[in-house]
Amino acid sequence: MADAVATQTISDGAQFATFKFTNASDGTGESAVKKIDVSALGVNPVTKQSCSSVSIYGIWYSTIGMSVKIDFDASTNVLAWNLIADYSDNLDFSGFSGIPNNAGSGVTGDIDFTTVGHSSGDSYTIVMKVLKHYG
Repeated sequence: MADAVATQTISDGAQFATFKFTNASDGTGESAVKKIDVSALGVNPVTKQSCSSVSIYGIWYSTIGMSVKIDFDASTNVLAWNLIADYSDNLDFSGFSGIPNNAGSGVTGDIDFTTVGHSSGDSYTIVMKVLKHYG
């Protein structure tokens, strides 16, 4: 078996993209699972450049029983933010243009999730808004 997970693209515009992620755990958990693949995002409508990375602009979340590590994907992933277990919050990073991807060697621009302390019956719901970068 595996956790029941879903990703929903709410919007994918020229400047921003917004996603909803859910997980209903059977105890398996997730480890460095790609949640945002920048190569799959829409291109810049003016320049036709592909999206190369994103900054995290906002997160709305609820976790039950487990925490979620949000990582910038690279040869060695870099922690962007940790959503603590058994908590709900609205995190707004728009005042400073979002959390930029600071991953080093092997950076892909993608965002991965890893669940920590998961067990059967745990869950999360995360809505994430990202600022798209091109080139």
